[in-house]
Amino acid sequence: MLRMLFFVAALAAALPLRATGQEAPRSYKLGALVIETPWIRATPAGARVAGGYVRITNNGPTPDRLMGGSLPLAAAAQVHEMSMSDGVMKMRQLQNGLEIAPGKTVELKPGGYHLMFTGLREGLKDKQTIKGTLAFDKAGTIEVEYHVAPIGAQSAEHAHH
Repeated sequence: MLRMLFFVAALAAALPLRATGQEAPRSYKLGALVIETPWIRATPAGARVAGGYVRITNNGPTPDRLMGGSLPLAAAAQVHEMSMSDGVMKMRQLQNGLEIAPGKTVELKPGGYHLMFTGLREGLKDKQTIKGTLAFDKAGTIEVEYHVAPIGAQSAEHAHH
């Protein structure tokens, strides 16, 4: 009887986690780099670009640079910076990539640094999962899985299903 109660209690404790449909954020390791929560915003019909986001920590003694990557549905994946100046939003490609200093974490997120996937051949839909790559100057290239979040999502929490 006690064993049955324990089983029922364990099952009940697990149910809220299953009911949300969420999974733990995915992380990857490439040399001294830890790559966490890669996600992309869904796109409206006909869109040719999409924004990608990720958190990268450099646990090593030397800097590295995120140079871009790839996505099977896109012609290119570039690193961009978005900023506001006198009330005007400005966006520019970082030709030399984005530095991740030793012992530091860089978060690519809406309104700041981000990946710009250009030349999309088809739209990205909420709850999709798409494999792509991230390319670093020193550490090389790693395959990651991007979760697609709803249009307008502001954080990785919206991307995990």
